[in-house]
Amino acid sequence: MRSHTRRDFMKTAIAATIAAGLHASFGQGQDSLGRKPNVVILFIDDLGCGDLGCFGNKRTPTPHIDSLAANGAKCTMSYITNPPCSPSRCCLMTGMYAQRFGKSGMARGLPIPDDHPTIAEFMRDAGYVTGQIGKWDIGSAEQGPHRRGFMEVARHAPGEQYNRQREDGTPVYLTDLVGDYMAEFVERNAHKPFFLYFSPFAVHSKVKDTPQHYRDRVKAGQGTAYEGAVVAVDDAVGKLLAMVKKHHIEKDTLIFLTGDNGANLGEGGSSAPYRGGKGPGTQLEGWVHTPTIVSWPGTVPSGITYGGLMCTMDFYATIAAVAGKPLPRRCEGKDLLPYLKGQKNDDVHEYLFWHNADLTDAKRRNLYAVRWKNWRLVKYPDDWRLFDLKDDPQETKNLANDHPQVVSNMRKHYDAFVATLPPLKRSADYKGGGKVESGWGWVMGNGR
Repeated sequence: MRSHTRRDFMKTAIAATIAAGLHASFGQGQDSLGRKPNVVILFIDDLGCGDLGCFGNKRTPTPHIDSLAANGAKCTMSYITNPPCSPSRCCLMTGMYAQRFGKSGMARGLPIPDDHPTIAEFMRDAGYVTGQIGKWDIGSAEQGPHRRGFMEVARHAPGEQYNRQREDGTPVYLTDLVGDYMAEFVERNAHKPFFLYFSPFAVHSKVKDTPQHYRDRVKAGQGTAYEGAVVAVDDAVGKLLAMVKKHHIEKDTLIFLTGDNGANLGEGGSSAPYRGGKGPGTQLEGWVHTPTIVSWPGTVPSGITYGGLMCTMDFYATIAAVAGKPLPRRCEGKDLLPYLKGQKNDDVHEYLFWHNADLTDAKRRNLYAVRWKNWRLVKYPDDWRLFDLKDDPQETKNLANDHPQVVSNMRKHYDAFVATLPPLKRSADYKGGGKVESGWGWVMGNGR
């Protein structure tokens, strides 16, 4: 083993000083030793605002997710700008309104742009190991995760819905399996910078087969299948956090958690304190408003609540700042860190827009709406309706006639946004989409 001389220590000190200067230049791009922080996105299917303990749920125990909020920021005005599942994921992965490339409805199978990097491609090129676990539902059949930047992709174990099989033929609950995959990924890559995208099928439809031991942990031991499924997701997150702790990389790991759209009301999900969600409630706030947590111990202040207007497009922009690389030109999000650290005190976005106008899509998915300050303006068959979400989160009082200037201003900005969009692509013209291989273990490659 090579011994350390005074010159070695001087070189180390100089290198640390240079790295610290680069750290100041890039914001949070590197720590004082030049190590790039890890990044994890936990994108939970159909997770509602009222499903988590840290967001007010009194029945369902979610201690691991709650610990993320306790060690970071709970974001109470966070949005999905293009629901449901497929467009929501496309928006997250590209960092832009999916309508920018014609995806106004489900359009499952519509390609995402080849001339614009996904977050995974961006992070791969920034020197990260990139991993994907769970649901993909992005792009065309040729644009699977292993072709759009992910170097390590967990295969889908055979079975139906949540009832799957291990390689030895024994049954396994899907949420348990993908939680194990998260731990495996971190164990394998703990000593290098990594980007992990975890998008489980939970807590999507047909959760009736949730194991009883998860339901028993709900208050009074009388949990529904849905509540038990949320507990299972929390346990999966716990496996991730335990592995991060094992390798002492808590302060080197930035974690985002949110849902792909609002609560699945038919399964028992909660959008509280809002109404609406997946299914018949898609015109209401609960379909697009998701519980969001951003945790980075030592960088994001612990236990804070941020109430500014933000969305999942901001994840890409924040990750770019963390990686110390310029944000791709077409991305529309903003770096969240100055807002979460109190350096900026206003909304991240002054306006957010919803323009799901694909008439070949399911009618319930057509949505035309704007958010500005406390206001939500949404188009119904009879006319535009205006709600003050601060005073009326249940959207019971239409104030459009009382505030015509607010309506006029929001309509003006909405119309200007729509005028920038290309022709929309018909959902009816696309079927299927990017695939994840079946089997066990991982597909390893270079993400190209």
